[in-house]
Amino acid sequence: MQAQPRLLPVREPELPTGVVLVLHGGASRGQQMMVSPTQLSVVRMIPTAKRVAREGRGKLAVYRVLNSYRGWDTQHTPVADVEWALGQVRERHGELPVGLVGHSLGGRAALLAGDQRGVESVVALNPWVYPDDSVDLSGRRVLVVHGTADRIALPQRAELVARRIARTTEVGFIKIPGGKHAMLRRGRAFDGYAAEFTAVSLLGHVPRGSVSDPVMRVLDGEDWVTA
Repeated sequence: MQAQPRLLPVREPELPTGVVLVLHGGASRGQQMMVSPTQLSVVRMIPTAKRVAREGRGKLAVYRVLNSYRGWDTQHTPVADVEWALGQVRERHGELPVGLVGHSLGGRAALLAGDQRGVESVVALNPWVYPDDSVDLSGRRVLVVHGTADRIALPQRAELVARRIARTTEVGFIKIPGGKHAMLRRGRAFDGYAAEFTAVSLLGHVPRGSVSDPVMRVLDGEDWVTA
């Protein structure tokens, strides 16, 4: 039986002005193993999605995407699941601006799917990337948030990819000292930076006092920031 991705609503305002898709990570556990809603990499994104919804101030429709399969293989990647989800939200909400927020392999999917129609904002949290990953994200707003103590998705790789993407668009990179891959330590910082950046990118003006200093520094043009 062919597994299908799923779209789980977190917040669905009656008249949203933007849409956010929250993408989970999760390594492969065998060829084309289905995603479970209770796996830790999926559950970890629940507070991230709720924080995005809160920062959206009732104007952003927020969904969590459950991939069809765990991991990333040559036959089917999470990028295809993002493309499917984009089609679903277009059917529901029309041509609204979209933000992608992803963790680990979901961060890689957010970056590589960021060139899709309608995507205006991309946030990658501890993205698990390959050094030669490349995508033209011209016209998008991009933020990478990475813990310095991540030993699973190396921050050096993420910096390399971020600098490559920065050749065609503005990219902010926030380093979280001591942050590890699962985003449990300093989890509120990871969630908050992703939510604030996405809200500003999709909604435009947000009261300056409601945005944390690291995100404000990125929005003011500082490329590499240590939180």
